[in-house]
Amino acid sequence: MDSCSRLLWRLCVIVVITVPLAGCLRATSGGGSAALEGHAGLRRQGERTDVQLRKDWLRCAALASRLLPTVRQEYRDALVSQANRCTRRYLSSVDGEAPIAYGAPHVRFAGQDFELEMRGLSPYLAPSFRFHVASDVAIPPYQGNPRPQEGFGVPVALWAQRCTDAPHCDLFPPEGVFRPATAWIEAGHEGARPRLIIADADRHGPLNRGDASYPLASDHAAFYAWGTRSSPLRRLGVYGLLGGREVGRRAGLYLLEDYDPGKRPLIMIHGLGSNPLTWAKLSSAVWNDAELRDRYQVWHMVYSTDAPLLVLRRRLQQHLDHAWGVLDPGGDDPARRHAVLVGHSLGGVVARLLCADSGDALWDAAFSRPPASLDADPADIEVLLELFRFMPYDGVSHAIFMAAPHRGSPLADATLGRVFHRLVGRRAEEVHALRRVTRANPAAVREGLRTSYLNGDLNSIVTLRHSQPIRLAAESLLPAPGVSYHTIAARKRGAVPEGDGIVPLSSAVLPGAASTHIVHGGHDLHLNDEAIAEVIRLLHAL
Repeated sequence: MDSCSRLLWRLCVIVVITVPLAGCLRATSGGGSAALEGHAGLRRQGERTDVQLRKDWLRCAALASRLLPTVRQEYRDALVSQANRCTRRYLSSVDGEAPIAYGAPHVRFAGQDFELEMRGLSPYLAPSFRFHVASDVAIPPYQGNPRPQEGFGVPVALWAQRCTDAPHCDLFPPEGVFRPATAWIEAGHEGARPRLIIADADRHGPLNRGDASYPLASDHAAFYAWGTRSSPLRRLGVYGLLGGREVGRRAGLYLLEDYDPGKRPLIMIHGLGSNPLTWAKLSSAVWNDAELRDRYQVWHMVYSTDAPLLVLRRRLQQHLDHAWGVLDPGGDDPARRHAVLVGHSLGGVVARLLCADSGDALWDAAFSRPPASLDADPADIEVLLELFRFMPYDGVSHAIFMAAPHRGSPLADATLGRVFHRLVGRRAEEVHALRRVTRANPAAVREGLRTSYLNGDLNSIVTLRHSQPIRLAAESLLPAPGVSYHTIAARKRGAVPEGDGIVPLSSAVLPGAASTHIVHGGHDLHLNDEAIAEVIRLLHAL
C-alpha cells in the first residue's frame, strides 16, 4: 500500500469511528466524566441526561465491538479500550436494577431490551442472579490488592442466593453463590436489539474477531469481596470461641467455585477465634494465578474453635466426609486423591492431626485400660475411639502449616490463656461423652486427666498448653508417610521466646518437613506477603 492509500485508509478509519462515537466520547471525557461519579457511575442530573448518557455508552460499546474485525491492527487496542470503557460505564449505570433470569433469552435494563447469551456460567447461579461491575467493588484491605487481567470485555461479579432443594446446596456459603465473569455488548444484526454476553472467562477462552484473537479480561478477586460484603463471619468466629452457637450452626466445608473432579482441592483451615474470611488474600492470590486456578479449587472450612483439639479434628473429618459423600460418592474422582491442606495457627495443628496415624499413642495417654473393658454406653465408646484413634485422612497428599503451635503456645499457660480458658465454651457433646465414661470408669483414666475429664474442663485453650498430656502425646504424631508437609513460621523482633510473639519457632517448625520457610513478621502469616508468596511457590511445585 502506497503512502496515499495509507492516508486515505486512516482518514476512513477516523471518519467511520469518531463520527458515530462522538456522543460516546463526549460522555466519557471532560465534563461528561463528572456525571459518572457516585453509585452505579451516575450522578442524577435529570432523567433525560441519564437516558442520553446510557444511549451514548450503549451505542459506543456496540459500534466499537462491530468495527473491531474491520480495522487495521494498529487501531485494535484503542478500539478494544473504547469498547470496554463504554461497556463498563453502561453496565455500571444499570447494575443492581433487576435480577437476571438464568438461561433467559433476553433481559431488559432501564427500558432497553437485550438479547442475552450466557457462556459457561455456573448452573448454581440459577434461577436468577445479580451482577456488579468488578471495578466498582471495594476490595477490603485484608484481601490485598490483586491486579485484574486485561483483555476484551468488562469483568463483573455475579451473585445468587444458594439453593435449598438438593444435597449440594449446603456446600455453598450461606451468603450465596458468587462467581467471576466477563461481559460485553455486541450490536444486533440488521437493526435487531443489541446482545449482552456474560461469560466465564476461564471456560470461554479467547474471543476471535476477524483475523485477531483477544483474551477476555478477568477479575478473580471482586466476586469474593462482593459476595462476602455483609458476612457476619468475622464477629461470629470470635463469638464461637467464647461459646456462641451461630458459627457452629454454619460449620462445614464450603466450595468457592463449582466442583471440578479433576482439580486438586486446596482446603484452608483457619485458626483460633478466626473465620474463613481470613483466607481472602491467599485465595485471591491463587485465583489470580492462571496456572493455579487451572489446577486447584479453593475450599474453606468453617468451624467453632472452642472445642478441644481432638474434637476439632473429628468434626473437620466429618465435614470432609459429608462433602465427599455429596461430590464423589464413588470415591474415584482424581480430586479425591490429591487434596492439599493449608492451616494457620490452631488450624495448622488440626491439619497435621488429619494427616497422622494415631495408633494407640493417644488412647494410652488417656486411659489405662482398653476400650472393650470399659463399662459404658457403646455409642460413647464409639465417640471416644473416633477421638483417640484415627488414621490419616484418605486423599490428602500435601499439607502446609503456617505459624502452627505443634508443641503448644506459652500464651495458653500465661495469664491471657487462663482468662480465655474460663471464657471459652465447653459444650462439646464429645466432652460430655468423655465425662460419662470417666464417671463410670474413674480408675481407667490417667491420674493427670481424671479431674478435668470429670469436670468437663476441656477446650481448645487447655489442649494448647505445653504440659497437657494429650497434647504432649499428639506432638509426636507427624504426617504419615506419603504425605509431604511444609512449615512456614515467623520471627518477630524482640519476641521471647524466639518466634512470632504467640508461637515460638521451636513449636512451629517440624522435623521431616519437605521445606521450612521463616519470614520476618508476626503471627498473622496468612496476611504476610512473603508467606503468601511462599505458599504460591509451593503450590506451583506440588
